[in-house]
Amino acid sequence: MSFLFSDHAILRYWWTNFDEIAPGVYRSNHPSYNRLKKYKAMGIKTILNLRGTPKSACHRLEKEFCEELGLELVSVGLYARAPNGGPALLQLLDAFKTIEKPFVMHCKSGADRAGLASAFYLIAEEGADVATAREMLSLRYLHIKQSKTGVLDHVLDHYEARLEQGPISLRDWIANEYDEEVVRASYNAKTGRT
Repeated sequence: MSFLFSDHAILRYWWTNFDEIAPGVYRSNHPSYNRLKKYKAMGIKTILNLRGTPKSACHRLEKEFCEELGLELVSVGLYARAPNGGPALLQLLDAFKTIEKPFVMHCKSGADRAGLASAFYLIAEEGADVATAREMLSLRYLHIKQSKTGVLDHVLDHYEARLEQGPISLRDWIANEYDEEVVRASYNAKTGRT
C-alpha cells in the first residue's frame, strides 16, 4: 500500500505516458501489473527498467510480475537530475543492441530518464539527428527543461556541439570524449545551480 503513495503509483493507474517512439520500441512510466499484462498481450518481449535495481518495493514487484508473465526484465540505472556516468550510458546503448524487441522502456514518470533513453535510441539505432531526438525530452511527456532535469537536455547540447566539429557516433562520443563532470559544471554555470 505504501508503494501506491510513496512512489506515486496511484497516479499511474490513469496516466501512462505510453508512446511508440520507433517500430517495436515504446516508452512509458512505471507500469502496473495490469499494464504489463496488456504489454504481454501486445507482443512485448522485454521491459527495460531505467530506474536501476534498487531494493525497493517497486523493483521487487516488477521483477515478480515480469517473471510471472514471461517478460524479460532488463535494468539500467539512470539519473534524472544529474548527468549520468559514461558506463551507465554505454550500458544503455548495449541494452538497445541486445534486448529482444518489441520492448518498453520506462522510468518512474516516463518523462525524464525515459526521454533521454528514447532520444539516445533514436540517435544510435534509428539514425535520427539531435534536433529530432530532442523531441523525446519535451513537455508533451511532462519533461520540464527549466527544472533540475534540464541537465538531460544539456547532455544532448554537449553532443550536438561536438557534432558541429565533425561526425562522431553517440557511442564513440560517450566512450571517448563525454565527461559527466564537465557537463555538470557547464550546466551549473548556465543555470546558476550548485
